[in-house]
Amino acid sequence: MGTDGAMSSALPVHATETTRLRRLGIELRELMRLAVPIAIAQAGLALMGVVDTAVVGRLGAGALGAVGLANGIFFAVAIIGIGTVMGLDPLVAQAFGARDRKRARELLWQGAWLALFTSLVLAVPLSFAPMLIDAAGIDPEVNSGGKAFLWMRLPGLFPMLLFVAFRSYLQAAHKVIPLVISTVIANVCNLLLDILLVFGGADLPSWTGPLRLVPAMGAAGSGLSTSLCSVIQALTLIVPAAALREPERTRRAPLLRDLRAALRVGAPVGLQMGAEVSIFALVGILAGRISQLAIAAHQVAISFASFSFCFAVGIGNAGSVRVGWAIGARNTAAARRSGVVAFGAGASIMTLFALLFWLFPGPVASLLTDRPDVLAASTPVLAVAAFFQISDGIQGVGAGVLRGAGDTRFAFLANLFGHYAVGLPVAVFLGLFVHRSVIGLWWGLCAGLTAVAAALLSRFLRLSSREIVPLEPHPAR
Repeated sequence: MGTDGAMSSALPVHATETTRLRRLGIELRELMRLAVPIAIAQAGLALMGVVDTAVVGRLGAGALGAVGLANGIFFAVAIIGIGTVMGLDPLVAQAFGARDRKRARELLWQGAWLALFTSLVLAVPLSFAPMLIDAAGIDPEVNSGGKAFLWMRLPGLFPMLLFVAFRSYLQAAHKVIPLVISTVIANVCNLLLDILLVFGGADLPSWTGPLRLVPAMGAAGSGLSTSLCSVIQALTLIVPAAALREPERTRRAPLLRDLRAALRVGAPVGLQMGAEVSIFALVGILAGRISQLAIAAHQVAISFASFSFCFAVGIGNAGSVRVGWAIGARNTAAARRSGVVAFGAGASIMTLFALLFWLFPGPVASLLTDRPDVLAASTPVLAVAAFFQISDGIQGVGAGVLRGAGDTRFAFLANLFGHYAVGLPVAVFLGLFVHRSVIGLWWGLCAGLTAVAAALLSRFLRLSSREIVPLEPHPAR
C-alpha cells in the first residue's frame, strides 16, 4: 500500500489516530488550495453560459430556449473533445509526482497537438448538428436561433480544447492562479461582447464610434461572443505555461506513441463526459417537444445546476492531481487518502447548493429571467435539482479521482448504465407519460446521477485497497 501503512503499524493506537487525523487535515488543506482556484476557473467557464442565458433571456422564451438547446448540442459533442484532452491529467500529474518534469513538459506539447486534431474531427459532426434541430420538430423560433448560435459557436472549439490542455499542465504543476486570472478576463469580455452583439450598438453613446454600427445578432451574437472569449482565455495561459519551461530541450513535434497513450486514457473520459452531457441535451430536446416554456424552464435550471457542478468538478480535478502525484510517487495509501478527502469535500459543498436550490428556488431563478411565466415554470425544476446535488457532487469527484488513478473506462461504463439504463427510462416515463412536464424529466436525471455516484464511489474504494501502478514508468529521482 505504501509507506503510510508501515509507519502506522509501528505506532500506538492513539498516536496512529492522531497521525491519521493530522494527515487528513493536511490533505484537505492541500486539496482545497488546488480545488478553490480550479473550481473558480471551472465556474467561470459555466458562468459564460449563465451570462449568455441571462442576456439572451431578455429577448424572450424563444431566444432563451434556442441558446439552451444549441448549447446543449454543442457541448454534447465538444465535451467528448474536452474529456479526450483531459486524458493528459493523470499522465502529467503522475510525471510531476515522479519528479519527471521534462516528461510533463513533453506531454503539454502533445496535449496542444491532441487539442488541434480532436477539434478537426469533432468539427464534422458539429457542422451537421443544425440538421438535428430541423429533424427534432421544435418550435420554429427556437429552431432558427439555435442553428445560428451553433454556427457562431463552432470556431471556439479549438481554443477551448487548447485551454483544457494548458489547464491540465498548470494544475498538475500546482500553478492554478493563472487559471483564475484567465477566467476573470474572459468573463468580463464575454459580458461586454454579449450585450454588444446580442442587442447591437445602435443605442450606445456617440463616443463609442464604430461600435454603434454593430448589428443586433440575437442568439447568434451570444455564440460569437463566447467563441471570441475562448480564444482570449487560451491566449492568456501561454505566458504562465511558457514560464515553466525546462532548461533541457523537450520534444515538440507530435508523437504517435504519446497521442495514443493520451487517447487510451482520454477517449473513455470523453465518452463518459459525452454520455453525461448528452443525457441533459436529450432531456432538453424532450422538454422542447413538450412546450417552449418547458425548455425555457429547463435552461434556467440547467444553468444553475451546471454552475454548482463546477465546484464538484474543481474538487474532482484537484483530487485527480493529488491522486496522480501520489501514484507517481508510488504511494497508494496517500492516493486513497486524497480520494476519500475529495469525496467528502465534494459532498459537503454540494449540500450547500442543495439547500440553496430547495429553500430559495424563486429568488435563484429570478437571477436569470424576469418573465413571470418562465419564473413559475423554473421554480419547481430547481427544487428537483436540489435533490441530486449531493449525488452530482460525488459522481463528479469520483470521475476525477479515478482519472488520477488512470482508471477511466469504468467511469464511462458507469455513466452509460446509470444515465441510459436507469435515468432515461425514468425520465421518459415520468416526463412524457405520467406528468407530461419537465419536472418528470428531471426526476429521471436525479435517478441516473444517483446510480452513477454509487458506482464510482465503490469503485475507488475497491481500487485503492491495493497498489495502484503508474500509467508509464519514470526514471528514479
